[in-house]
Amino acid sequence: MKIFINQIPSEGLYLEEEIRPAELDLETEMVKFRSNLKVKARAERAINALIVKLDMSALLCSSCSRCLEEFEWGLDKEAQLSYPLDSGVTFIDLNPDIREEVMLDYPIKPLCDPDCKGLCVKCGKNKNQG
Repeated sequence: MKIFINQIPSEGLYLEEEIRPAELDLETEMVKFRSNLKVKARAERAINALIVKLDMSALLCSSCSRCLEEFEWGLDKEAQLSYPLDSGVTFIDLNPDIREEVMLDYPIKPLCDPDCKGLCVKCGKNKNQG
């Protein structure tokens, strides 16, 4: 997602885009995307800066770190970014910062449920199922 500085009107600029996870290299061993990343951006010029408010959402899938079952979860994140404006800057590429903001919300230890009982140490059966 690129914002061209000279195309921002005085009231601000509103952009909406769906980004394929592969474009931003968002998938990891633990996190897979079930939908495109939906990004809504509101850009406003300040005196010497560009302020961008982001609203991002997607459906993701992970394996529970306790019971190993796959589960889906929704990413819904807001972020605010600020970029200094120099005379030579014609556009701002938001993609690296969008990628960073999304990945900061990845769970370190994904759980299907906070009360997940995990696997039996003797037989390996999922304790959530009995």
